[in-house]
Amino acid sequence: MYLCKVIKHLAEEIFKIKNLQDFETKALEVFQFQAENNPVYREFIQHLGIKSAEIETVSAIPFLPISFFKSHQILSSNTEPAIIFSSSGTTGTVNSLHPVVDLDLYRRSFQQAFQLFYGDIAEYNLLALLPSYAEREGSSLIYMIDDLMSKSRPNSNYFLYNHQELAEKLRQLQNEKQKVILIGVTYALLDFIETQQFQFPELIVMETGGMKGKRKEMVREELHEILCQGFGVQKIHSEYGMTELLSQAYSKGNGIFECPPWMKVMIRDTNDPFQYLSANKTGGINVIDLANIYSCSFIATQDLGRLHEEGQFEVLGRFDHSDIRGCNLLVQ
Repeated sequence: MYLCKVIKHLAEEIFKIKNLQDFETKALEVFQFQAENNPVYREFIQHLGIKSAEIETVSAIPFLPISFFKSHQILSSNTEPAIIFSSSGTTGTVNSLHPVVDLDLYRRSFQQAFQLFYGDIAEYNLLALLPSYAEREGSSLIYMIDDLMSKSRPNSNYFLYNHQELAEKLRQLQNEKQKVILIGVTYALLDFIETQQFQFPELIVMETGGMKGKRKEMVREELHEILCQGFGVQKIHSEYGMTELLSQAYSKGNGIFECPPWMKVMIRDTNDPFQYLSANKTGGINVIDLANIYSCSFIATQDLGRLHEEGQFEVLGRFDHSDIRGCNLLVQ
């Protein structure tokens, strides 16, 4: 009962973060809680020879390699998960599994993040072109889109491979001057504009994920130029999320992502994972996601990126030999 109260209190407090000092205070509280109550993370810290009680700064916190979500159950609670999200992966790869104890916490995280960056979802028609996600079980992205659609305008829907129907819907909504977000996996958006062309400057086109083995990878600038021309928009938006996270960062153009207040990205040195790089230097992306209170909030991803001066970040690709999967595989 005590553990339940502690974790629920922490989960509530993370959404009250207003500034960097708040974030660091809460991150250290969450770290101490997970270092004590997450068996896998606790053993990982012990193997590093680190005493969790001596950690006093965020930069000293050890980050769990994301591959542990493939090989271990990552839980900081003795409560049974309400759902287990799984990564898409490709043939022959092992999928990541993320046990989620509190779905209300996940909903609060993505709803508040969307509100922060885009405003009220009730003002939008949300159209989804996500065949690789919608055709399987266990996608955290589909769970999020389902929920957002339920709160959005009546024309919101999935379109899978029925491109003609999607094109007609886009033209209808443009004629009606309605607000529209089209979220799509990258290869599906490219497939769509090979047969359909638009001049819809008010449309928000949001790409998520990579080519899923369907097309060759492209540098972001080339990809976004093709999509801008196909949809007749000035910028392409992006969502940075993954199975192992309950929060998302968003880019409103040029591949520059921002995090909600309870999420932060740090860039580690590729040769020394305990050293962090200053702005504009390329390294491995470490993510602090305090919404991961029931699993692990400190994750060393296999993505490469760099920070900007104001805390925004870019995703530049992936480490060699890392598994191809859903989060922004835009190699530079």
